[in-house]
Amino acid sequence: MNNDPLLQPYQLKHLTLRNRIMTTSHEPAYPEDGLPKARYRAYHAERAKAGVALAMTAGSACVSKDSPPSFNNVLAYKDEVVPWLKQMTDEMHDHGCAVMIQLTHLGRRTGWSKGDWLPSLAPTHHHEAAHRYNPKLIEDWDIKRIIQDYIDAAERMKAGGMDGLEIECYGHLADQFWSPLTNELEGPYGPQTIESRTLFVREILTGMRKQVGDDFVLGVRFTADEATPGGLTEEEGLKIARHLKDEGLVDFLNVIRGRVHSDAELSKVIPLQGTPAAPHLDFAGRIKADVGLPTFHAARIPDVATARHAVAAGHLDMVGMTRAHMADPHLVQKIVEGREDDIRPCVGATYCLDRIYQGGEALCIHNAATGRELTMPHVINATDRARKIVIVGAGPGGLEAARVAAMRGHDVTVFEAADQPGGQIRLTAQSPRRREMIGIIDWRMAQCAARDVTFHFNTWADADDITLLAPDVVIVAAGGLPQLRLYEQMEDLPHVISAWDILSGDVKASGDVLIFDEAGDHAGLQAAEIAASSASVEVMTPDRSFAPEVMGLNLVPYITTLQDKDVQMTVARRLMGVRKEGNRLMAELGSDYSAKRVEKPYDQIVVNYGTLPNADLYFDLKPLSSNLGEVDHEALIDGHKQALIANSEGDFQLFRIGDAVAARNTHAAIYDALRLMKNL
Repeated sequence: MNNDPLLQPYQLKHLTLRNRIMTTSHEPAYPEDGLPKARYRAYHAERAKAGVALAMTAGSACVSKDSPPSFNNVLAYKDEVVPWLKQMTDEMHDHGCAVMIQLTHLGRRTGWSKGDWLPSLAPTHHHEAAHRYNPKLIEDWDIKRIIQDYIDAAERMKAGGMDGLEIECYGHLADQFWSPLTNELEGPYGPQTIESRTLFVREILTGMRKQVGDDFVLGVRFTADEATPGGLTEEEGLKIARHLKDEGLVDFLNVIRGRVHSDAELSKVIPLQGTPAAPHLDFAGRIKADVGLPTFHAARIPDVATARHAVAAGHLDMVGMTRAHMADPHLVQKIVEGREDDIRPCVGATYCLDRIYQGGEALCIHNAATGRELTMPHVINATDRARKIVIVGAGPGGLEAARVAAMRGHDVTVFEAADQPGGQIRLTAQSPRRREMIGIIDWRMAQCAARDVTFHFNTWADADDITLLAPDVVIVAAGGLPQLRLYEQMEDLPHVISAWDILSGDVKASGDVLIFDEAGDHAGLQAAEIAASSASVEVMTPDRSFAPEVMGLNLVPYITTLQDKDVQMTVARRLMGVRKEGNRLMAELGSDYSAKRVEKPYDQIVVNYGTLPNADLYFDLKPLSSNLGEVDHEALIDGHKQALIANSEGDFQLFRIGDAVAARNTHAAIYDALRLMKNL
């Protein structure tokens, strides 16, 4: 018998869950036409076959047409959803995983200009900060209709093979009735008592139980404390939970703390890197102890040790590790096999969620196979033809190329000009709040060390260094260098420094500092965050909003820090030139919207304009290669190996990846490496 608390089975009503680890509801935005087709199924099945006990799918599945999807949600109001669900649940059940789904009506957390252009509705006239759509005040006939929509959706979920479901009650229509801040109705569903505020949900659950019977698990994922003045309090949350239990309406509670109506509040419900692990765990434990129902919870439980404590200490019955499973879907299998050190860590970058909230698809910043299970492998198989691989650059792309090549069984050598691996990640990790990012590098270095990859640090490799090794394949992953040329100018701007100079600590900010941020990525705001501790800072962008590449959740800690500092944000202004005047720099400022030009003095001017490829070595090697550096894009996209021969006298294949091609981001570099190397 394994005594690990995480690996103990748990009896939930008639269901025996094989361990205490679950993935909580989340919408990776993989459905097609609102249906969980092959990509969606493959994503969840990968985690099921690796040992997760319970998958709570969807985040959330919409029950009504006037709840159009904000994030490419599953559409639970479609009858066509049933066979697709059945395919998924059958496969996951075959792997020993229980499957449930989260149902919702989004209420005011969606908008009229989506789907069928029906007005959004809520028990309040007030819009939600995140979505900004003014809702219709819900009427009695709406309430009756939507209750029936929930009940009908539950019947479809059972027909689709689900073991149960939960109703989403944090920020959506259900708990918009619960909160004093969002219920201004009169009559039986109004805000006057706990009973009236919860009547909507209680009628839904009562109707569901009659429809699906007792052999189907029902629960709620609910905010038990909005942690906001005037909002739902912990005492009220406990009362609601007790009501649900006493009336026999739910089989479990899935506990949330906080609100999701704005980016700032959402970042407390879904905590980011640089914040304490499991900040709401003790709170969830109090709910469990007081109410006595099976209790689930997930909020920044990124590692096995924290999850194990949550169960061992009795705080939770099932622990949600959703982002951790995006980073490593085989997390449970590695625990079972005693390979916890091999788990790819979640670094809390929240790239996954930010992409969804920007209307994209969920992708992990450093697992490029997540969400691409149909085309990209999570497990790299060995080849029977070992080759000599030389990689230049030990940033995230170069290290991923080295890891995958070594797992394939190749002889791998890596050259790195710096004295340590990491590239731009090491710059990012200089800030204490973003220190966890170094996990992207540390994990890959450990993987490479376990497979005898040879590293040469402090080595600026040239063509002779490479050719002396007689490689079969050369990968140039040397990254990029800061670009100090302004938009459509051909020469570097004089007298300025780069954001990298601030991030590295090579230059200390002082006086009046302009940070001209045209890249709009993390480096600009991170430089501002550092500079603001010793200088007066103006962040300027030619865009209509600042830092457009830093998405909603990740923007929050920057703004929180900068709000209390001497920092000014200037949009729609462009740096046109710089000249020196005495001990100060005169910036020529203009705009894309006007021909007017002005000058303004600063003590320092910092430019964040992305990088230019560090590719001299690539071009030196290009004529010596068999493919002349050419990439067969069709083969790359289709997942086939590169076989182009453009130079029959070439001695090796040559490729470049990541920022050595063009300035992009960490995920792009890692994806470049994985899909290039997986069949090598």
